[in-house]
Amino acid sequence: MEYIPEPVKIFVVEDDPVYMKLVQYVAELNPDHVVRTFDNGKDCLDHLHENPALITLDYSLPDTTGEEVLKAIKAYNPEIPVIVVSSQESINTAVELLKHGAYDYITKDNETRQRLLNAINNAKKQDALTKEVIHLREEVGQKYEFDNSIIGESPAIQKIFKLLTKAVKTNITVSITGETGTGKEVVAKAIHYNSDRKDKPFVAVNIASIPENLIESELFGHEKGAFTGALARRKGKFEEAHTGTIFLDEIGEMDISLQAKLLRALQEREITRIGGNEVVKFETRVIVATHRNLAEEVQAGNFREDLYYRLLGIPIELPPLRERGKDILLIAEHFLNAFIKENKMGKVKLSKEAQSKLMNYPFPGNVRELKSIIELAAVMCDDNVIEEVDITFNTLQKEGQFLFEEMTLRDYTFKIIKHFLDKYDNNVLLVADKLDIGKSSIYRYIKEMEDA
Repeated sequence: MEYIPEPVKIFVVEDDPVYMKLVQYVAELNPDHVVRTFDNGKDCLDHLHENPALITLDYSLPDTTGEEVLKAIKAYNPEIPVIVVSSQESINTAVELLKHGAYDYITKDNETRQRLLNAINNAKKQDALTKEVIHLREEVGQKYEFDNSIIGESPAIQKIFKLLTKAVKTNITVSITGETGTGKEVVAKAIHYNSDRKDKPFVAVNIASIPENLIESELFGHEKGAFTGALARRKGKFEEAHTGTIFLDEIGEMDISLQAKLLRALQEREITRIGGNEVVKFETRVIVATHRNLAEEVQAGNFREDLYYRLLGIPIELPPLRERGKDILLIAEHFLNAFIKENKMGKVKLSKEAQSKLMNYPFPGNVRELKSIIELAAVMCDDNVIEEVDITFNTLQKEGQFLFEEMTLRDYTFKIIKHFLDKYDNNVLLVADKLDIGKSSIYRYIKEMEDA
């Protein structure tokens, strides 16, 4: 949903009638501005509950100083931009007011009008941007509420909900495991955006997607000149995630030589950028995910045991989609509705035959695969109904994956022979050699397949 800014309410605090009219005139050049004037500080403070988007404040007032009014405004709401207007040009005064939170300091001279106009426009843009960021954060938070981001009613997913409820109450590390495509990053975001860190950064790092020689720089940052190509200082992901959450996806792919540095960083809650000596403290929640069994990786010598226990925290194992029963249809409907809304399509529904086909498929790619299947079906279907023929499954199958399908031995044989014929351009002699069967058997199967 697009953010629509509200009319900008501006308070003008000025005891000089001439300058009050000048400031009011400048502020009202934009018809979207609503201006309210005050000739003393007390009246302005008494009306702060009206939540002005901007205040222009005369430094010399009859009842108090501009500095005291500024402090009171910032104590009430530090986000309100305050432009101080003064008849005296004093660098010390300007610096002091800026320290107390003034947005700008303008002197009353021949340039006042233009400088004031620029300051108001810039402050207004900043205020609108701040409100939009808040609005977007609220939208993201709503998107990642448990019921909105994790769809399902199966017993397996209800267990996940219980663990998530416990996870958001503390800052304990969370380790998420599960097959590829089960939604590990979605769960990590749900934890972050339902915790007290929801207004802080969420920084995701996919360890598997970063070249091994760049992972340390990516996580901990580097100084200018630390290595060839390091043209400037760069913050690492841990610094970027300060006060928020860092999500280390595919942690099982991290080389064991770097695991010791990660362990030290987590233990000490500090890092040192590559090529630097400065110790940088961070306060960051850690969530990790992997499709590997880390306990087995420890036994195999591929993952440090001490790091394993440091990262274990609350373990959350996401079930594969094939074990979630009718959640398949709930998730399919969710993806379908989201897709047709995004693409401004009419209502599209799944036929009973299409639903049955989905329920009988093992989904080796899990939720991610279901999403792509549904979106393609929505495009390919006719009459706003997804039929069985519109459901197309990925033919790339892992070794043994086809065994999830319930077929007769004859059907399995047909499928194997057809696969090899397609692979070897219908070269019957070569396929017969590959499968160690007679070519007459292949011809017979071909005829039966054509007659079927």
